[in-house]
Amino acid sequence: MDLQELFGGRSVTLLGAGVSNMPLAEIAAQYASRLTVRDKKSPAELGEAAARLEALGARLITGEDYLADIDEDLVFRSPGIRPDLPELNAARARGSVVTSEMECFLAAHPCPVYAITGSDGKTTTTTLTSLLLQPKGKVFLGGNIGEPLLHRLPLITGDDAVAVELSSFQLMTVDAPIDAAAITNITPNHLNWHTSMEEYIAAKAKILTHARRAVLNYDNDVTRALGEGLPDGIPVTWFSLCPIPDAALRPGDSRVWLDGDTVYSEYPDEGVTEIMTRADIRLPGMHNVANYMTAVAVTHGCTSVERIREVARTFGGVEHRLEFVREADGVTYINGSIDSSPTRTAAALSALADRPKPSPVILIAGGYDKHIPYEPLADAVLAEGSQVRAAVLTGDTAAKIRDALLAHPAYPAARERGFLLAEQADFDEAVREAARIAHPGETVILSPASASFDHFKNFEERGRHFKDLVRAL
Repeated sequence: MDLQELFGGRSVTLLGAGVSNMPLAEIAAQYASRLTVRDKKSPAELGEAAARLEALGARLITGEDYLADIDEDLVFRSPGIRPDLPELNAARARGSVVTSEMECFLAAHPCPVYAITGSDGKTTTTTLTSLLLQPKGKVFLGGNIGEPLLHRLPLITGDDAVAVELSSFQLMTVDAPIDAAAITNITPNHLNWHTSMEEYIAAKAKILTHARRAVLNYDNDVTRALGEGLPDGIPVTWFSLCPIPDAALRPGDSRVWLDGDTVYSEYPDEGVTEIMTRADIRLPGMHNVANYMTAVAVTHGCTSVERIREVARTFGGVEHRLEFVREADGVTYINGSIDSSPTRTAAALSALADRPKPSPVILIAGGYDKHIPYEPLADAVLAEGSQVRAAVLTGDTAAKIRDALLAHPAYPAARERGFLLAEQADFDEAVREAARIAHPGETVILSPASASFDHFKNFEERGRHFKDLVRAL
């Protein structure tokens, strides 16, 4: 299917006038018989986006009732809009096809697709996958990582490859074959949007439905159970930070694992291969070792050991992920704005502790409430031997994080050894408070364990604002 087949002669409505929908709006305006864009924000609030859409000839429907009376042939749902809303069900009853940019791309792509999802680590893993792939043609990187792909369709040939990050929101309605599908891990997340943890897991698991190969985390109870329940027709490559027992493998399965400081792989008819050592990996932290193992497993047959080691030694990471900002007055500042869940922050703190010369850490945490538990964060912050000397809490979740810390059995002992707990409702003041608390030789990290939507459009805006504040200190 090409873009003319998809859009030609059809009326189209896009739900959401955000930046990510602009490429979709441009191709719909070119091919569709009529383009409508619906958004809850007013044209004034949309600003430049509204002007661009009107210049394309799009009809804008805005305000509280923006989803009312949808009757276009094709309805493109933005990932953050639930597919089971009454307005969308009513549109289906009237004959509309409700789809998404990613659904259409995955149904139409002409080349191998390597897809990654998970609660943590999926952006870094997808980026690594794109760097490791060595197709005859080009590599396209996109999806939830911030780059839509459908408008790229005319540029993609059968010699190319696609590395795509998929969120649970996108996967709710995806039903397409994927050459290799990976789940990095599954822990509680987005429970303000999903109706239950069970729905969240089911959404993640949809990536496996038509996978030609599955890549799954043997160390995570949820992903292990998903893999053990797969039919024999879908071979699994397990990855683990520990050796994987022979009994875990069915005929046709394979494994990538860490033993000591060395990463190995074993595939049917190939034997054991030494891939790299931890010393080869420039990115800090055991969670990044797991990210590399996932990418290595996903790209098996499409990369080489030499390429893996070259990327590992040179790749410095993705913005907002343990990103060095500056050193000021002897204090190191790190931007981890992507850390929107307790498990992500725990991984970031573990990575800082794993540095050759670990130093005391001042943690800035808090943000939008996704209705997830914060006990795992308290475990990481207050564990015996933790490098966290102080936590500055801010945002909507500050009280929940504070309560989890105060209720933790290790809190009295941490308080005895000098652990400080502070709160600042204002984000800017929280950053300045962390800077005041920090001593030369220590590290301040923004690792919120929460989403950004209480005060920012997204985690990128939050991270860049943090960097601006740090540079102004």
